Amino acid sequence: MDDPFVIVGGDAAGMSAASKAKRENPDLDVIVFEKGEWVSYAACGMPYYVKGAVDDLEDLVAVTPEEFREERDVDLRTGHEVVSIDPEAKTVTVETDGDRFDQPYGAMLIGTGARAVEPPFDGFDLGGVFTLRSMDEADAIEDYVDAHEPASAAIVGGGYVGVEMAEALTERGIDVSIFEMLPQTLQPFGKETARVVEDHLRDQGVELHLETAVQGFAGGEHVEAVELEDDSVPADVVIVGVGVAPNVELAAEAGIELGPTGAIATDEYGRTNYDDVYAAGDCAEATNVVTGEPDHVPLALTANRAGRAIGTTVAGDPTPTGGTAGTAIVKAFDLGAARTGVIDPDLAREVGFDPVSVTIEAPTRPHYYPGATDLTVTLVADRESERVLGASVVGREGAKRIDTVATALHADLIVPELQNLDLAYAPPFSPVWDPILTAAKVLAGKLED
Repeated sequence: MDDPFVIVGGDAAGMSAASKAKRENPDLDVIVFEKGEWVSYAACGMPYYVKGAVDDLEDLVAVTPEEFREERDVDLRTGHEVVSIDPEAKTVTVETDGDRFDQPYGAMLIGTGARAVEPPFDGFDLGGVFTLRSMDEADAIEDYVDAHEPASAAIVGGGYVGVEMAEALTERGIDVSIFEMLPQTLQPFGKETARVVEDHLRDQGVELHLETAVQGFAGGEHVEAVELEDDSVPADVVIVGVGVAPNVELAAEAGIELGPTGAIATDEYGRTNYDDVYAAGDCAEATNVVTGEPDHVPLALTANRAGRAIGTTVAGDPTPTGGTAGTAIVKAFDLGAARTGVIDPDLAREVGFDPVSVTIEAPTRPHYYPGATDLTVTLVADRESERVLGASVVGREGAKRIDTVATALHADLIVPELQNLDLAYAPPFSPVWDPILTAAKVLAGKLED
């Protein structure tokens, strides 16, 4: 390949691909165009920066631009925006500081990420109303809280961002209210896990407004209240976290196909409908290992793993990007909540399964060992095949046990096989029957019945 490997976007997928491609083939020219100034940063750490657990925003940067350029020999160009792609001519058009030029490519990766959804709320442009998707937004929230010392905060959306920011702002001494239009928070985690988290949020002083649709925001120069259909709730700062949308406009305008989720369609190697154009990260689809269908899972590991695989492929060793189980974990004050696979019974039926589930509470350590707490585990399987479909867990410790179930999903284990896994036991870490094994044992009995 004479022309360079061109990467559009300098975060998880893009920089993983760039680093891996150069490592595998040092002679390969790799150019990364990033329209902003931040690259390779941990977006998942931003709520903890606002909380104060991370001292400096730059601490969230895994590898600096200088390290990419000087140590990894990557031609990283920040402040360069790719404004169009011509897959037939195999060029991208780039703008920077008023200049415009065309760059040929031999292979290209689109890693344009996703953006926070901004509903058409009145008052979205008021001071003190934020989304949280970029490093600059995190910095702006931190600066606003420092400058204005808000007494009350409204969080619109009870997902990952909402729950994590509730903890962050409460830690800053701010009274927090969450507004969620659905009947529960953490919708992908299932009802049982959400119930435990919601009880704990209330115990921490967070006011929950479930099944409550926000109409807009009111105030003068700065936000002063959240407007509901028949009420108004005071708020000195607002965080809107109602989801993300993949940045696919650049790809779509170039004739690169989108999939059923609205993200860029890819094959098992991350290729699009053009052989030399790849896509990965929050702008691209991945195959769900449970359903076998395209899925859009904007999570860090999915992006990093796919980018690394594409970098290997472009360097000359075709490597599948791997499927996704949608495995995720979130901290809610003193609780950890995690999920993987298909938990929603309606979704399971929609893709052809007959779901059976159990919810159990089991100790994380033997009763006699100090520090034992209960872990709530919901485990789901298909009635006929007994295949494990998904799980969610929540408790004061042990939420990372979800990884056992995620592994079972990737291996297509059935419930009896999960039940019989040889997991580690010692009193400081686990009871003889780990909570995941206990849930599998109970579910196996239910399937037999």
